[in-house]
Amino acid sequence: MVTVRDKVDLLVVGSGAAGSVFAAEASAAGKQVVLLEAGPARTPDHLVSSQLWARRHKWGGAHVEEEGDHRVGHNFNAGWGTGGSTMHHYGVWPRLHENDFQTFTQYGQGLDWPLQYAELRPYYDRIQGTVGLSGDAIQERWRPPGDAYPMPPVPVFGQGRLLAEGFSRLDMHTAPLPLAINTIPYRGRPACLYDGWCDAGCPIGALGNAQTVFLAEAMQSGAVVRNEATVTRLLTSTDGKRIEGVEYRSADGSAHRLYAEVVVLAAFTVQNARLLLASANSRHPRGLANSSGLVGRYLMTHPTVSLYGLFDAETQPALGPTGGQLINQDGYDNKLAVKDAYGSFQWIIANAVKPNGLLGIANNRPDIYGSQLKPFLQRAVKHLGVMTLVAEDIALRENRVELSSKRDVFGVPLARAVHNQGKPSAALVAHAVQQGKAVLDAAGAREQWRGPQAGMHIMGGTVMGVDPAGSVTNSYGQSHDIDNLYIAGPGLFPGSGAVNPTFTVHALALRAAEQMLRNWP
Repeated sequence: MVTVRDKVDLLVVGSGAAGSVFAAEASAAGKQVVLLEAGPARTPDHLVSSQLWARRHKWGGAHVEEEGDHRVGHNFNAGWGTGGSTMHHYGVWPRLHENDFQTFTQYGQGLDWPLQYAELRPYYDRIQGTVGLSGDAIQERWRPPGDAYPMPPVPVFGQGRLLAEGFSRLDMHTAPLPLAINTIPYRGRPACLYDGWCDAGCPIGALGNAQTVFLAEAMQSGAVVRNEATVTRLLTSTDGKRIEGVEYRSADGSAHRLYAEVVVLAAFTVQNARLLLASANSRHPRGLANSSGLVGRYLMTHPTVSLYGLFDAETQPALGPTGGQLINQDGYDNKLAVKDAYGSFQWIIANAVKPNGLLGIANNRPDIYGSQLKPFLQRAVKHLGVMTLVAEDIALRENRVELSSKRDVFGVPLARAVHNQGKPSAALVAHAVQQGKAVLDAAGAREQWRGPQAGMHIMGGTVMGVDPAGSVTNSYGQSHDIDNLYIAGPGLFPGSGAVNPTFTVHALALRAAEQMLRNWP
């Protein structure tokens, strides 16, 4: 038996970065807003600074099958519970660069965005004023035009100072890392303690995640979050021209329907594509919003590698933000600088690390165990330095999200994510890793090693564009096929750039929410 709930103005699927912005804007405009969140309810009072707690923020929903030589790492990157993946994100918020938006036109690679940096700049500026970003726009010499950061940068601890010297000795530059982390009290939220527990959700609220900013604003304006509400299907009108609402399952497994004037699908990259494909009907036999056949296509993830070194001096590696203290983007704007390679890359420098846990010191040396482990840890917890590569991925049609033959507990087909790395991207990573090793040598590392290459962030799958035949949505995330369906999040990205996507997700969502309200049905 299906229980039918009342109709609301705006129904948002997902309570993370994108969904919270839509909810805040719409509720402030007087719209009745309900957010359906598949994961459990959490508030800042529930958060605990521990690696065990941090893992609870990772994906806990239906299994995602993965294939390919460079998998997207869905369980690591996706979130679970109120606030979505913002609750374990590190608050690293650089902007995309001006040459990230027209990569096909300029370089013959990937896809063009349907907008330019100049169109997104005012939304970057407004978001950073609301959330509060720390950094130094002058030292960040690579940064595209924009307002100065509203807060000073985070302090630089021992490992940051040592690694910065390594870059300097190679005539390279570093700048304070732009972070959605308070360095001073800001808009009622306290300053950071620099104790390195960002991925546990930041119990004091110094990190700009969905719970502390836009979701809080939305709920103050009357928006409602229904937790443990797993959306299983999007419902269309008889003629297939409009979204009418969704069907979802509550914690006890019972089925419900909720109707709305407008639906925003903000359930993160893989799940957005999965729901659109799984909602196929007679009017949309290939899935909703899929007249182009591109739902699920152009799946991307940033190639990432962490490099580690041991130093004679004490480095205080447990202190500071988990995301890092400094940034280097010296080669970012020359995407063709390396022979046989393509793309931009950046270094995130001096990440805070703990002795153990998901990304702990012990875990990055699986070759050291038994009686050798304790002496290694005794050195590393005081003398470690780390820097993390973020490299550009190329939007390739064959990298995709599709439906599996297997189903979840509610009978919905599982998602299958297929991602392989192109040769130009692999060559870029190889070049960057060699550069990073040279930096560690120049910084005086007595010993160094690297972690495995992995996928950081997940983008694409519901790409925006100008031509309905070559994209899923317009530049606002509005479906080309169904006017009252908006898709939000990094799945809209036609290109990955080489910067962490959360700032851009917020800026796109603000721009789209305003367009939605101007053109309310």
